[in-house]
Amino acid sequence: MIVLSVGMPRAGSGWHYNLINDLMMTTGAADARLIREKYKLQNILTEVNCNIGVLSARRLAMVSIPALLGNTFVIKAHSSPTTASRLLTSLGLFRVIYIYRDPRDAMLSAYDYGQRAIAKGRPNAFSHLVEFDDCVNFMMDYVAIWEKWMQEKNILITRYEDLLTNYDEEFIKLVTYLKLNRNSPQVQERGEKYRPGVGDKQQGLHFFKGKIGRFREAYTAEQQKIMAEKLVNYLPKMGYKV
Repeated sequence: MIVLSVGMPRAGSGWHYNLINDLMMTTGAADARLIREKYKLQNILTEVNCNIGVLSARRLAMVSIPALLGNTFVIKAHSSPTTASRLLTSLGLFRVIYIYRDPRDAMLSAYDYGQRAIAKGRPNAFSHLVEFDDCVNFMMDYVAIWEKWMQEKNILITRYEDLLTNYDEEFIKLVTYLKLNRNSPQVQERGEKYRPGVGDKQQGLHFFKGKIGRFREAYTAEQQKIMAEKLVNYLPKMGYKV
């Protein structure tokens, strides 16, 4: 079986992926990083957190080989659901957990992350986000992806803000969805490892400030108005105030 940790960029997705990966390893699941090496999937599962990129039929077929050979592992993505991903879910080979965040905060985080990378001389996937309009257009693409995941069946939906402020309840939902024993000492240990205030200090979680509503301090009133107009049909459905 493959567990897909998918989400909006800069929505705590690295934190979420590593929590899920560690939880699944308590059941004997393989670390996806080892699967990547063993089955020569370096061109399919890239980056630190085994990001598959687009959920194309070809990519999913390749990562399904180790799953069909009896391996359970966790991969990551930021892309839309596809016919191929739905097929694997219907066959029981895929289990999907999606995380999102207020897109205004996610947009600000993406911009900041890209600019920090430039300052360090190591541009990343967000470093092209220089102008405000570029940031808005970038995030609207992921809002469209959010809308598609909301229409999927048999997946677990998580909000970053809920995971941050109501960790215990969200953790129970996650463990239940993964069909794990929440009373297991190993499961409890992994849960504490990633508790906010502890797990956010770990390297590789893509977690920097993570403050809820920071966009209200960083963007001008005019910029906030533009974002509100763009997102007016989405924010209430997401659970946020316009």
